[in-house]
Amino acid sequence: MAEFRMPSLGADMDEGTLLQWLVRPGDRVRRGDLVAVVDTDKAAIDVECFTSGTVQTLLVDEGTRVPVGTPLAVIDDAAEPAAPEPVVPTAAVAPGSVEPAPVEPGPASEVAPAEPARAAPASEVAPASVEPASVEPAPAAAPEPAAPVAEEAPVSHPTRSARPASPLARRVAADLGVDLAQVTGSGAAGEIRAVDVRSAVAAGTAPAAAGAESAPAPAAAAEPAAAGATPIAASAAPTAPDAATGARPGAGPGRRPAPVPDRHEARRAATAALMARAKREIPHYYLSTTVDLGTALDWLHRQNRQLPVDRRILPAALLAKAAARAVREVPQLNGHFVEGKFRAANRVRLGLATSLPEGLLVPGIDDADELPLTELMTRLKDLVSRARLGRLRNAELAEPSITVSNLGDQGVEALFGVIYPPQVALVGFGTVVERPWALDGLIGVRPVVTVSLSADHRVTDGAVGARYLRRIDRHLNHPEEL
Repeated sequence: MAEFRMPSLGADMDEGTLLQWLVRPGDRVRRGDLVAVVDTDKAAIDVECFTSGTVQTLLVDEGTRVPVGTPLAVIDDAAEPAAPEPVVPTAAVAPGSVEPAPVEPGPASEVAPAEPARAAPASEVAPASVEPASVEPAPAAAPEPAAPVAEEAPVSHPTRSARPASPLARRVAADLGVDLAQVTGSGAAGEIRAVDVRSAVAAGTAPAAAGAESAPAPAAAAEPAAAGATPIAASAAPTAPDAATGARPGAGPGRRPAPVPDRHEARRAATAALMARAKREIPHYYLSTTVDLGTALDWLHRQNRQLPVDRRILPAALLAKAAARAVREVPQLNGHFVEGKFRAANRVRLGLATSLPEGLLVPGIDDADELPLTELMTRLKDLVSRARLGRLRNAELAEPSITVSNLGDQGVEALFGVIYPPQVALVGFGTVVERPWALDGLIGVRPVVTVSLSADHRVTDGAVGARYLRRIDRHLNHPEEL
């Protein structure tokens, strides 16, 4: 047996909230499968399983906040397949004869009032908790089908839709009591986003799963006018209590959910705490240099003429690759300062400082120094896009060995960032500007960029930092080698 534990998704993470289980007992999982959604102070993260086997027990209920390292589930890593759920044979066998079972009107009508999703219990489960299994046999045992349905309504929670939904959308749906099966997604491949959930509630097309009899729900749901807001910026809105009742929209009569803290403030506070710790504990030193990008941009233009539009390389990828290649050659900046010692990393895991309304995230790309530029460009776009949608995996938030921060698209000419502990260096790139430049004894106008380095004086000194910046300069003047 193996335990699936609450993962550490950053140096500043002490505990996390289990937002949603993506598996149920009896499901077969393989290494790399997504099994849960965990909420940290910064983002909701899709968490992978690192063991192949059969899910035996879910130890923690959804919505529970537990410390890092807490066992969340037990997985049987033996090779034997999972035993079939008892519900399947019950629904498939007719009480009269075996042959007519699939077409017998009697049993079919008995199953129909219950959830249609029960035909596939291994893939669909109400995110509510551990109890659905005890509710399922009720319709078969009861003499009248109407009674079990009435019993289920008050305890049912928003069911998991077969359609893909972002963690943020799932959280908003849970807060508003919305069944995701009733929501049409506007994202790629029909993915449901938070804005889709809020729009469906406002339009009255997605009734609360807690019961249709709660009449105040549509009126309360009309309040969130932030349906047009971005999914991330709107994440805090559904958690605000209703002014009149003190309950969130969609809560059933007599149910008064505990107040939910402002997510934006919590995540901003987490970023503030980490940066304050970094400035307090890390003796920073700062260096910068200006690099002529004329050769690099000319080379990039020639390369892009041979590539389809959707695979063209942006200067940001070239700068990131130069930073990754240079740190491989100056390994004193590639690693972590832990327990009073520097521990060099055995590979380059390049962190990308990604700004969100709630704070900073630093997802990483493994072996960025070895990836072809086209592949690095693809991963950069994908990683930043999913970070902003709240669709990152836990493996992508494992500690980077060095971080790149690029504010060129914001018009910033130079930046001197705060090191993200336990790393020992951060590289900054500003915007590309045209400046008078002396080249081969002539003065002309050239595109240049300011490259900065924030480094930890406990590990290196200025000479090492200067050597690193010189390596970046050299790589950007020989882009064909990247």
